Amino acid sequence: MSVSVHILKAGAAALALASLFNISGCNSHAAAPDAPRYALVAHPQSADAMHAEVYSGDVHARYESQLGFRVAGKIKSRLVDVGANVKAGQALAELDPLDLNLQVASAQATLSSAQANRDLAQAERDRYRALLDKNFISKTQFDTNENTLKAAKAQVAQAQAALAVARNQSEYTTLRADHAGVITQITAEAGQVVGSGQAIAMLARDGDVEVEIAVPENRVAAYRTGTPAVLEAWADAGTRLSGHIREIAPEADRTTRTFRVRVSLDSDQSAPKLGQTVRVYFADAVAAAQTLIPLSALYERTGQAAVWVVDKHTHQVHLSPVDVASYREQGVVVTAGVEPQQWIVTAGVHKLREGDPVTPVDSINRPVAL
Repeated sequence: MSVSVHILKAGAAALALASLFNISGCNSHAAAPDAPRYALVAHPQSADAMHAEVYSGDVHARYESQLGFRVAGKIKSRLVDVGANVKAGQALAELDPLDLNLQVASAQATLSSAQANRDLAQAERDRYRALLDKNFISKTQFDTNENTLKAAKAQVAQAQAALAVARNQSEYTTLRADHAGVITQITAEAGQVVGSGQAIAMLARDGDVEVEIAVPENRVAAYRTGTPAVLEAWADAGTRLSGHIREIAPEADRTTRTFRVRVSLDSDQSAPKLGQTVRVYFADAVAAAQTLIPLSALYERTGQAAVWVVDKHTHQVHLSPVDVASYREQGVVVTAGVEPQQWIVTAGVHKLREGDPVTPVDSINRPVAL
């Protein structure tokens, strides 16, 4: 009996020791570190060119012309469409020339009649001159014929001018582009009767483009011609272009009570297309030390705003408190706690802990070399 008890105790001890090793092995497996999670990272953006107010406008050519016929008539044909690139002198539309051709014929007939009267008056004057030399007529009679000749010559000059006007008007039946550019609007169609000077097409000239914005009357006094600005196309967010105010309207629009302000680009490179929507920011010295970060990058701990900064060497995240200045449509403006050259986590910030290792990726899941 004693030997059996000793065997049972030895077996129990062996089982306990085996269980201890098994538990130790399980604990060792549980303590293995997890693989670094993927983290979306980005650089904070400098907010040195952002003003407390952002204006939205659209792109225009610096020079825009409303084109119309110089004579009235019925449109015979329209030769271009909206969006067409045209050259200087290119035909855009034509009027029915029948009435104007008749006016040319009438002016030509009037000129022929005036020339015939002039020739007759010239012959009469020459005949009376010969009679005067022989003292067959008085000087008064000769002066009358001299004046008749002068009147006939004046009628010829008048008829010639009328013919020139009629011929010019017949040439005005073709509407031509006065500069190279793009047709941005068509306001008449074939078959329509239009008046002299009525707008038929809008031509945006090739060359400089600028953004037109509307500034409220209580803010327009803060800006001057030449004030620097930063422009960002809505369709190409993140690409910023420099510019300056070129023109400020002298009076407010009667309907909107805002002032029209034109902002020119400093360079034609990467200029937005006509009609695109553009945000305009004005330089502000107060914002020189401010930084813009995405709203999704903001993390709060014990009431303090912070961001997760990724260490370039260890790829570990560390919480950095920041001072929030304002919230914008584009993100959060902070004044301290993060630098533009640092990498911050911009998504999933509430799943991180201090010292967690991460695998940084960009917005399209490409690895980022810190």
